Amino acid sequence: MMERVLTSILCDERCHLGEGPTYDATTDTAWWFDILEKRLFEARLGNGQVRIHRLGRMASALARIDAERQLIVAEDGLYLRFVIDGSMVLYRPLEADNAVTRSNDARVHPSGTFWIGTMGRKAEPGVGAIYALYRGEISQLFSVVTIPNAICFSPDGALGYFADTANHVLYRVVLDPSTGLPRGSPEVLLHHRGVGGLDGAVVDADGLIWNARWGGGCIDVYSPQGEHLRCLHVPARQASCPAFVGPDLSRLLVTSAWQDMDEAACAADPEHGRTFLLEVAARGRAEPNVKLTSA
Repeated sequence: MMERVLTSILCDERCHLGEGPTYDATTDTAWWFDILEKRLFEARLGNGQVRIHRLGRMASALARIDAERQLIVAEDGLYLRFVIDGSMVLYRPLEADNAVTRSNDARVHPSGTFWIGTMGRKAEPGVGAIYALYRGEISQLFSVVTIPNAICFSPDGALGYFADTANHVLYRVVLDPSTGLPRGSPEVLLHHRGVGGLDGAVVDADGLIWNARWGGGCIDVYSPQGEHLRCLHVPARQASCPAFVGPDLSRLLVTSAWQDMDEAACAADPEHGRTFLLEVAARGRAEPNVKLTSA
């Protein structure tokens, strides 16, 4: 059964490929991307003000470093972004010499290590990978991934999750909580069957996995054992990624997209590409800052 909760439109500007939402609790600000249109959205939740920043490159995720700086995951590498004026400086290249790939899903581990996924620009099979930025150095964790998504972590940092949307599998891997790096090989947590595919995800304070179902118009909630617990309606069919937002982190921001939808599909999905707030009464968790050094 699909539940319907109180839902509002946070931003009615349509995203071609909305992705990578995150929330800065220190400023009550949500951030997300339109990957294909090379845009970064900034929403002040207290007053509803939304700004759109033109990046000049495709980017897909953002992590807070400190009050002055952010780390942007872009198609050719990681960039330092200075909040005061939006200027960006290359921090580390990532697959910059590979014209086939771009960045995709990413999330910060509780230790401050940043997991980052790449994929083919046309979803070419097996050309993507998942990397870790650990204390300023990038290493590859997993290769031969087609569409890396659902990167998220248990509250204690002992488990990591990720999906390959193309093969409908959500994986679980045991981690070193102090580093966010794997202690073993990924194991299958669940196979998604039915409409849509596994997209972005986030884990709440109870360890539950909230996953956007691309093509399914919903958020699925799973237990750490892979049991399907809830299905929450999203007003756009191509829901792409959630983030906990608000002073008590009880609301869910959900991005969406109109990628690969023709005129008829858009007409049948009138809220396509918009960004939503769902009143889910979650026990959410704040996103940790990314750490660039061992200090």
